[in-house]
Amino acid sequence: MLTAEEFCLLRDLAEKKQTVTNELFNSRLGQALHAKGFIDLSSITTVGLEALEPSKVDNAVIMAAGFSSRFAPLSYETPKGLTSVRGEKLIERQIRQLKAAGIEEIIVVVGYKKALFEYLQECFGVTIVENHEFSKRNNHSSLWAVRGHLKNSYICSVDNYFVENPFHLYEMGAFYSAEFAAGETSEWCMEVDQNNQISSVQVGGKDAWYMIGHAYFDQQFSDAFIRILSQVYDRAETKDQLWEAIFVAHLDSLSMKIHKNTIPNIYEFDSIKDAKRFDPTFFDHNPSRILDDIEKVLNVKREQLTNIYPLKSGLTNLSCYFSVDDHGYVYRYPGVGTEKLVDRQAEFAALKVAQQTELDGTYIAGCPDLGWKISRFVDDARMLNPKEDSELKAAMMLMRKLHQLDATIERDFDFLKQGLKYEGLWLPYVAMTDDDRSLREGVFRLTEKALTRKKVLTHNDFFGLNILIDQANQLHLIDWEYAGMGDEANDYGTFVVTSLLTDEEADKALDYYLERMPTLEERRHFYTYVVFASWCWYNWALYKEALDECVGDWRGVYRRYVVHYLTRLNSLAL
Repeated sequence: MLTAEEFCLLRDLAEKKQTVTNELFNSRLGQALHAKGFIDLSSITTVGLEALEPSKVDNAVIMAAGFSSRFAPLSYETPKGLTSVRGEKLIERQIRQLKAAGIEEIIVVVGYKKALFEYLQECFGVTIVENHEFSKRNNHSSLWAVRGHLKNSYICSVDNYFVENPFHLYEMGAFYSAEFAAGETSEWCMEVDQNNQISSVQVGGKDAWYMIGHAYFDQQFSDAFIRILSQVYDRAETKDQLWEAIFVAHLDSLSMKIHKNTIPNIYEFDSIKDAKRFDPTFFDHNPSRILDDIEKVLNVKREQLTNIYPLKSGLTNLSCYFSVDDHGYVYRYPGVGTEKLVDRQAEFAALKVAQQTELDGTYIAGCPDLGWKISRFVDDARMLNPKEDSELKAAMMLMRKLHQLDATIERDFDFLKQGLKYEGLWLPYVAMTDDDRSLREGVFRLTEKALTRKKVLTHNDFFGLNILIDQANQLHLIDWEYAGMGDEANDYGTFVVTSLLTDEEADKALDYYLERMPTLEERRHFYTYVVFASWCWYNWALYKEALDECVGDWRGVYRRYVVHYLTRLNSLAL
């Protein structure tokens, strides 16, 4: 049985990082190893190599499946692991360091933009394993995807940069790498027992050793972790957990030591700011069409961009914030599959109208062919609250202003046609139920009486989250992706359902829009378009869910409004 001190010396001898000198041989440690037959006067012996064999590293797993949203906007184009730091791609540097340590079996777990990693197979001889659940689960799903490979295995994150090679051909027991944080820190801080085993982990601490960099699973740990992961994988609470959180929750069953790096060696690049701090030439090594577009539109250099961070992703697109000289901007990147949902030519034609008429004071420029746009960030803006009467009225006045414009674009927007389009997109994934079929029939029975009242430029996604109110109380109608020529009741229909208006609030909104009490026929007409809009967005939600995208409770909301307004229309017919 080797002590930790004996193991480290024997490993250094096996890896040719140290030679047996007279001084070493005659030392206390050298004599102990010699007595066990592990070294002689010149080198490690065959017996010594055999003693190390159970500790030989079988392989390394590099987790590279994630989207890395905090690395926006570069991550929209390139996975973080394929960005270059100090002129070297992050993942390539790790692979080279692993191979330099003698580790030949390297498994790269991919997901987001997986095709961009395929060259690694030919160039470095790595094995590519796809994590099919990377967009729905946290990084534990990457370990689940390679569970058959886990033995004596390094577990690496693609966003780590090691100044000095930390890897070895032999390791003594499972560990998690750590560095020391002086003062307050928000990192995952570890406490250990007298045997250096991790006894507790908490997020945040002071003057503490914290988790950073790679981990190492020995065979015993791998077997135990896979067994536990298989037990908890299907639990709802597991979905968003890091594998480290699962480890911490089972410290009584999973034994892992801390591996302290006494000299700072590990860097994690959570954001572009982190990367630029470490490598001032970071932008020089990472070409980006997105940054090119920003430079051209705003007439700036990318080095002037500061405070870059992702905004909360919408249900359709990705967006990030950045500033130039204390002025804030938003870059919108089209989401995957939006080409099936959005007519970009029509969107940008409508955006120009909105810009010229000051309906949207945020839009600056964009590209209809590629779908990106740049907007001003409205400081201290708030979203419209449709439950506040004055703001409900202001929204209806904004809607009326839009519909009174003498403007046309080359796109017609019909909620029923759009709903049928969404229906055609989700039907290949999910069979239509009798309930959906009955709902559909109820909706289409209304078409016999639903004649277009007035065809105007409509926004068609008119609701509180798309109406910003600035400090001067000016309203900005944003996100024109569904704009087109349609019935004036289109926007009312969407606003009612997406604002979750009660019957009383919906009727008051119609009074505000018309600036008078509606006639019975007008009421029927506008209620009909609540049905049409709700049914369209219901099918949109079904399509999103068919793609395993979360839409929260909206599918149920849309369906309830279809049913409820069919009932309201029936009561008006009596």
